[in-house]
Amino acid sequence: MSKTGNIFLVGLMGAGKTTIGKLLAKRLHKTFIDCDHELEHRTGVKIPLIFELEGEAGFREREVALIQELSLREDVVLATGGGAILRAENREALSQNGTVVYLNARVEDLYARTKHDKTRPLLQTANPQAKLHELFQQRDPLYREIADIVVTSGHQNVHQAVREVERRLGNPAHPLYSSSMQTLTVALGDRAYPIHIGGGLLNQPGLILPHLKSSQVAIVTNTTVGPLYLERLQRVLQENGVTVLPIILPDGEAYKNDESLKQIYDALLTHRMERKATLIALGGGVIGDLTGFAAATYLRGVPFIQIPTTLLAQVDSSVGGKTGINHPLGKNMIGAFYQPQVVLADTDTLNTLPDRELSAGLAEVIKYGLIRDLPFLEWLETNMDKLHARDAVALSYAIFHSCQNKAEVVAADERESGNRALLNLGHTFGHAIENGMGYGAWLHGEAVGTGMIMAADLSRRLGWLSEADVARARALILKAGLPCEAPDLGFDKYLDLMGLDKKVEGGKIRFVLLKSLGDAVLCADVPTALLQETIAASVARG
Repeated sequence: MSKTGNIFLVGLMGAGKTTIGKLLAKRLHKTFIDCDHELEHRTGVKIPLIFELEGEAGFREREVALIQELSLREDVVLATGGGAILRAENREALSQNGTVVYLNARVEDLYARTKHDKTRPLLQTANPQAKLHELFQQRDPLYREIADIVVTSGHQNVHQAVREVERRLGNPAHPLYSSSMQTLTVALGDRAYPIHIGGGLLNQPGLILPHLKSSQVAIVTNTTVGPLYLERLQRVLQENGVTVLPIILPDGEAYKNDESLKQIYDALLTHRMERKATLIALGGGVIGDLTGFAAATYLRGVPFIQIPTTLLAQVDSSVGGKTGINHPLGKNMIGAFYQPQVVLADTDTLNTLPDRELSAGLAEVIKYGLIRDLPFLEWLETNMDKLHARDAVALSYAIFHSCQNKAEVVAADERESGNRALLNLGHTFGHAIENGMGYGAWLHGEAVGTGMIMAADLSRRLGWLSEADVARARALILKAGLPCEAPDLGFDKYLDLMGLDKKVEGGKIRFVLLKSLGDAVLCADVPTALLQETIAASVARG
């Protein structure tokens, strides 16, 4: 999109032009210049004093001359003064010599940032908030007139705003730029729904509003995700006439239980949420499963939307309609198949994801390559370092291909009567580890990663995989930052816990195993001796 290598930031005072501009310039290896600071440096006089001595007209004349000069430089990120666009000469210079980015924010956000700042001459009035509103009404049309890109900067943190600017610039040659939004469809007839994947989706109410049946919404989140993203989502909806009920649960697998479910029901009933109300799951897999099960059962079924904020949830648990809670005797033993209206995988939310959680999500990404997509497995072997570095393009690619694989499987077998069970590679072992160690001690993805190595080892003992195949799978899982040694629960304990698996049929434990890399099968006739050897070897591996 860029006409030259220059990026010009425009917007009202308090929009974040200087802070965002510095970070953007650093990440794009450009020179940062703040127009006001440059003017102060050249004159040796602070801006308020220039206003006092020369008035606003005198200040604007100096500003015009400076912008004419600075806009002709190369590879600069220029933060302009809030009123620079009032002069036609400045609007023309900025439009012709670079990409203009308008950092837009609500007056309330601008006032909160500037109310204690005594260095802004135009705000030294009896009612600075009213003055900001007046300036917004005057200048917003001019900002939009010359802007190539408009980015909301008021209610997202600085790093998120920078990532959004990078994404909107859309230069695929730069490794920090992610691709534009991609959409997949889970083809379930009249219950089909889209999966949107991309950055900045939380700021796009148009992706949510068409799926609401009424103006009542309950957002279910947790104590970790809520402080990061709840206010933004709530504001976006409220600005469009939606009444929002926030429900904040404790964070962790240990709270995926009937007590948390009851907390959701209590809030919905207390606030008289009706049958057309929509529940929105804002969080990871635990929040998604809990919210989905609550939606499936409250008033015998209300709509719900998935907004997954962890990699694991974006590539797996948010897609396909599996909902439920854990029971002390087994994971996900109580639940329902209940499909969402839409899934919004906002890749920007991964910026705040802890490294351990990112690795846990990579387990489910690797799973798709092992069970049905060998080219994707090969891509992961080459690009795992980029995923760990949170390369936006690599993450978008991995999420898209993971969701594409799952959508195809779910569309063919929604209720797991056949091949959908193959998506559980490593889960029989993994669920036993999670339960045996106490929910929360191991992350789900960590347990599944180790479980996939155990499944590969068992496949080798059955004569299907080679030693090299198992080593290849183990190397990739290790490269993802996942544990590769199983905890020593004892063979009898493993057998007991795996007997609680949902795939048990006719009293036999059914395992998802690998005939070859990229080709999974469901197997119920596993000799006990081979299973014991696999568990013993996995515990001792280290």
